[in-house]
This record gives sequence, structure tokens and C-alpha cells, in this order.
Amino acid sequence: MSSSFQANRLNMQALAQDGVPLVASTLLQKLKRLAQETQGLQPDLSVQWEARAEFRSLPGADDEVWLHLQAKTSVPLTCQRCMGIVLAPLEVNQWYRFVATEDIAMAEDDQSEEDLLVMEPQFDLLALLEDELLMALPLVPMHDSCPVAPMLRVGEADVVGASDAKPNPFAALAQLKRK
Repeated sequence: MSSSFQANRLNMQALAQDGVPLVASTLLQKLKRLAQETQGLQPDLSVQWEARAEFRSLPGADDEVWLHLQAKTSVPLTCQRCMGIVLAPLEVNQWYRFVATEDIAMAEDDQSEEDLLVMEPQFDLLALLEDELLMALPLVPMHDSCPVAPMLRVGEADVVGASDAKPNPFAALAQLKRK
């Protein structure tokens, strides 16, 4: 990352004028909200990201600042099937258009395909990165194939398979009906 730009206090217009993308690696532990969602987060896990800002011309209007954010990482989550740790890959590939005020963003949000952000003197790119990674989390993290058999908890006893399960009460009713 260029030493003249800090990701948590970024001047987007200066970044667009510079024309050089910011490329960095950020430790996941620094992204506190994302770290709270993980299980067994290793201190060396990081997210690799790139942010590129550019000006786009509009006929009869001022140039607009656009930002392209790309990121890639994997985070440890709890598998909802076996309750073990599953490493979930996360990816971000998103374009944003900056507007002058929140009112403009609200008015144009329904018609625009891209995400709209309000231009601030010191934009926090790391907060945006964390927001996007949180939205990229799977709703139900699971292994494709669990390394251990799923465990079901029933009261105090652990049930591992169908052979250990209680008999089906409807099976007993079916037998009575046959007699």
C-alpha cells in the first residue's frame, strides 16, 4: 500500500487522481466484528484486498468517483451439521459510486445498479471491507462432507446414529393396526 494513503482515513478523490490501486493484506483480528463471527481465529489469518478508484465522466456533469473493491480470504466457522470447524472462503468483488450527500444516495438508490456511498473527507475503506466480508458469510456454514459423523444432542444423552435412537412410536401403532 502506498505510504501516502491510509485505508481507514482515505481521500477517495486523491486516490482516483493517483490512479494506483491500493493492494494490502489486513489481519482478520483487526476486523473486530468479523472476528466475533469466527471460531478459533488464528492470529496470522488475513484478508488480501485491492481497492482501485477512478473518475468516470458524465456528459454535462462533474466527473464521478467510482471504487472497485476486491478481497479474498477464508474464515473458520462452526459447521452446522457436525459442529466442527469449517474453513469458509469469502470473496468480495464490488463496484461503488460516490455521491455528494446522503439525500442523493437515498433518491438514486432504487434506480442504480451499483452501490452508492456518500463522499466523505476521510473514508474508512476498512469498515467497508469488513461490511462486505460480513455480508459474504454463508447463512449456514457446512462442510461438503463432514470429517466426523454429525452428533445430535437430546437432553443429556448424545445420539450418534439411527441405531441408538429411540424406537418410532408410530411403528408400534402400525403393528397394532395390522392385528
